[in-house]
Amino acid sequence: MTTSNFSVGIDVGGTFTDFYCSDDASDSQTCKTPTTHYDLSIGFMRGIDMLARHNQLPVPDFLKQVGSIRYSTTVGTNALIERTGPKLGLITTAGFEDNIFIGRARSWADGLGWQEGRDQARIQKPEPLITPNMVVGVRERIDYAGKVVSPLQKAEVLAKLQGLVDKGAQGFVVSLLWSFVNPEHEQMIKQIIEEEYPEDYLGSMPVILSSDISPKSGEYTRTMTSIVNSYIHGIMADEMNKLGNELRDKGYKKPLTLVHNTGGTKKASRTRAVLTHNAGPVAGLHGSAFLGKLTGDENIVFTDMGGTSFDIGLIEGGEIKAHDFIPVIDRWRTNIPAIEVKSIGAGGGSIAWVNDLMGNALEVGPQSAGSMPGPVCYDQGGQEPTVSDADLVLGFYNPENYLGGEMLLDEEMAREAIEQKIAKPLGIDVMEAAYRIRRLVDARMGQEVFNEVALKGHDPRTFVVLACGGAGGAHACGIAPFIGSKKIIAPRQSSVFGAYGASLMQIKEVWDRSRSLKLFNYGSQSYLQDLESFNSVTRELKDLALRDLQLEGYDEGQIDFTLELNMRYGSQYNMTKVKSSALELSSVADAEALCDRFTRQYAKIYSPEATFPSGGINVESFSLTAAVRIKEQLPSALELADAEPEENALTGERPVYWDPESGFVDTPVYNYSQLLPGNQISGPAIIESIETTYVVAPGWLFTLDGFGNGIMEQTGD
Repeated sequence: MTTSNFSVGIDVGGTFTDFYCSDDASDSQTCKTPTTHYDLSIGFMRGIDMLARHNQLPVPDFLKQVGSIRYSTTVGTNALIERTGPKLGLITTAGFEDNIFIGRARSWADGLGWQEGRDQARIQKPEPLITPNMVVGVRERIDYAGKVVSPLQKAEVLAKLQGLVDKGAQGFVVSLLWSFVNPEHEQMIKQIIEEEYPEDYLGSMPVILSSDISPKSGEYTRTMTSIVNSYIHGIMADEMNKLGNELRDKGYKKPLTLVHNTGGTKKASRTRAVLTHNAGPVAGLHGSAFLGKLTGDENIVFTDMGGTSFDIGLIEGGEIKAHDFIPVIDRWRTNIPAIEVKSIGAGGGSIAWVNDLMGNALEVGPQSAGSMPGPVCYDQGGQEPTVSDADLVLGFYNPENYLGGEMLLDEEMAREAIEQKIAKPLGIDVMEAAYRIRRLVDARMGQEVFNEVALKGHDPRTFVVLACGGAGGAHACGIAPFIGSKKIIAPRQSSVFGAYGASLMQIKEVWDRSRSLKLFNYGSQSYLQDLESFNSVTRELKDLALRDLQLEGYDEGQIDFTLELNMRYGSQYNMTKVKSSALELSSVADAEALCDRFTRQYAKIYSPEATFPSGGINVESFSLTAAVRIKEQLPSALELADAEPEENALTGERPVYWDPESGFVDTPVYNYSQLLPGNQISGPAIIESIETTYVVAPGWLFTLDGFGNGIMEQTGD
């Protein structure tokens, strides 16, 4: 039997679970299965079975040849949304028991869309993950410098602990003041809990310390990060154990690797649960950076239009640079070191509806039909018209060749739903209603893309649009004009791009610490003299990174370290992330050079006129990225054929409703699998592949490049 070394990337989405499999011969296969929210392992194993059959292997033989499985999961996010996590107890410093309930200034609006956030008369705070009766305070105090001011009393901890156990606590979160500077008291509490209630007495009840999960300043965000991690910890552990056992039973003996929102992967057993949130879009962003190396594009706006959401991320100068300092998970602000990917409720399953309160205005989303029941045209019980229903009625989708013919669509049901729910209430015909739905969702996505690029100080016209997701290729030509971009890349793997990106990711994690240092003191107008105060933090982080990765079998010679610093002028609130050229400062001149680098970075974002070095420059936190070095192999491009596609690539024509002025236009339809690299197709045209549909609008030219990507360039005004 011929052996191979398969690499499998998996991305669990709201509607579909995507799979991307590649091998040593640079061959690849993709597949999609409906996401089984009631048990994610079912959809997972169905996809593995499909990949095995594609390679003409029994599942055990296929899994024995799989070198790695990189998995991005939504099980933790689902637990938060559905509030199915365990009953937790919080131990904090006495006098600060109400901290998580008071929140930050506008925490009641965290995680809400702009429409809900504006409706202040109806808005409600989210149901807390830990109720007030499960929060206890212990008398202790460590000051800002890490000095113990008031010692911890073991007897008091035991008494408060017993109260939480009596109330049914299934896990404990410990978050004390200034523990990110000195974690001594938190560690003592954990030791007391484990001594008093060993595992064989109470069972598996995790004790989560904020100094381990989020050693950063910001009492509310640090505590909420630890609570969110604890809330999804048990559910994720159960899911991963179940999945791991199923894989082992079928022949896969290697550890399951989870994708992190920090841009890397780690073994499931060594993963902080909170870092799996939004991992799928981050994997897609990673794939975008890799794809940019193939196409020669350095400024890319990554977009992924799936069934439930529309994700946006930026590649600037060939690198992922945007980080979210206080990312929102569900309704809670955290301070994990996550890569920034924005998501809005706009996808193929987004529901179109008429807003009576806004004068019968047409709205699309953020509600979604999801995978079950899905759009009306799926004929699975859906009653509300969606974007996919509108695309079908307009003629962009082939009802008999959707997903390669594996799913038949009911056009009449879609038409009737749009007529009853949209057209009649608005007093318009069905085709205009469908056109408005498509146009509105394109406008929403285009405006969000423009904002995401422009508000970060970039010219959107200099960015290429990467159109990913099952519906990305069908809507890209409608999105690009809103940002002024004249080039679109529709990847060959677009419908499973998150899984594709996951398959490329390396072992990597970020370790961070809050430490406030005056790199340039505004009072004395001098640079940092005590270099050890800086270097001791980076050495501590490096030791933690080496300890963690050496336990996974890697030595220091295989690891690349990158130090990034969150810096700001004086007491400014907003921080700017700056990459340091070295892990340690060897002289005062190094501190000066770092300040100069910060000023240049700040000027690039906010303009040179906004810089003010004499006001002081502070370092507020350190982030050390440790990545296991891998040899990146770029595939070779295939030889280009003639521009004219072969005759068998054209499968026929069908009427497509492009706009109210043109009405239905007989549009040529091509089979993607019959196109050759170098082939060009002028719009209007439809190109159908097994997993997605590429819509080439009038005034656009589609070219298949040497890597199988569809390059769409605007030729008209």
